[in-house]
Amino acid sequence: MLQIAHIRENRQSVIEALRKRKIDATADIDHAIAVDEKRRHAQYTLDQNLAEAKKLAGEIGKLYKEGKADQANAAKEKSTELKTYNQQLDQELKEAESQLRAILATIPNTPHASVKEGNSAEENESLRTWGEAIDADHATPHWDLTSKHGLIDFELGVKITGAGFPVYKGKGAKLQRALIQFFIDEAEKAGYEEIIPPLMINEESGFGTGQLPDKDGQMYHATVDNLFLIPTAEVPITNLYRDVILNEKELPIKNTGYTPCFRREAGSYGKEVRGLNRLHQFDKVEIVQISKASDSYALLEEMLEHAESLLQKLELPYRVLRLCGGDMGFTAALTYDLEVYSAGQSRWLEVSSISNFETFQANRMKLRIKASDGSKELAHTLNGSALALPRIVAALLENNFDGKRIKIPEALVPYTRFEYIE
Repeated sequence: MLQIAHIRENRQSVIEALRKRKIDATADIDHAIAVDEKRRHAQYTLDQNLAEAKKLAGEIGKLYKEGKADQANAAKEKSTELKTYNQQLDQELKEAESQLRAILATIPNTPHASVKEGNSAEENESLRTWGEAIDADHATPHWDLTSKHGLIDFELGVKITGAGFPVYKGKGAKLQRALIQFFIDEAEKAGYEEIIPPLMINEESGFGTGQLPDKDGQMYHATVDNLFLIPTAEVPITNLYRDVILNEKELPIKNTGYTPCFRREAGSYGKEVRGLNRLHQFDKVEIVQISKASDSYALLEEMLEHAESLLQKLELPYRVLRLCGGDMGFTAALTYDLEVYSAGQSRWLEVSSISNFETFQANRMKLRIKASDGSKELAHTLNGSALALPRIVAALLENNFDGKRIKIPEALVPYTRFEYIE
């Protein structure tokens, strides 16, 4: 959530920054400023009245002692009037604060200066590629390979739950677990502490990281207890630090966690969503960092480098994209996407998004840093997929199929304990 003080002092630059998202936020920004002015006026008047009421309280007793009953009674009457007025002001203040919070909750984060204006994924910037994207004559889409080799049963998943809930079997299940452990081990080597968080969150947690109210319809909702299944481990892990004041010396905080993830994403037809390309339940290893403002963009590059190293060790050709304003998530200031090449589908598949949210989430969560001089400031939060499994599995199967069998990358063999899927 943007800070109202920043909006008030930088109105035009905030409006211009949000135009990178193809959003004209002028009306919302002006509305927020107007409500904030009302809030500030109510707060100022209330503070003045409380000070006057305190002064009158001290004078009333003194006047009675001095035999100035008329003056004392007049002061007492004024004190009563102030009390009534202050109750009214207090109510106005609470209403203005609630209204301001509701407005600010609908305004997305302002993009970083390096983010280009754009409408959609077609306008994202390609920064670099690694490896060679090869389309072999025997290239086969993963949904045929998983069926042929008995790795994943999509139909059984439909029978048990519905579309988008696959059943992993045999070497398919072993490959899944191997990747999870490999990603966790690599994250720990990079200094991340593993967290096993809850798979359900409350409304406060959803609001803290920006899923609520923005992505309300995309989350599975357990209505009886008003809890939500997590869309990513980012949400519960980052919320560990909600309403926390961190000591500057503790930073940066680096956490990693594996969780299943649940998303009610709208589906469509065609190969773009077939097989593992688009699921309602999938596995992912997430990395999260919390830092000072001065360090966050260097750490973002560090997180990107870490995710790239995983793809290199898995020998998967990939490209790095910097998202344009119109393709970034609601909470992000800057996002890099990693896409691997899918030989069986002849296209690029997103496997990781790595984002710096700057103070946007921290402001919603009241996550602050205490400096050595005692001053406090909002933290910067960052997160990234390292990595999301479904499309990694798809690319591994498709890119390593030689027409007869599937070769397991050397780095993964100690985890799978087999070299081929035949």
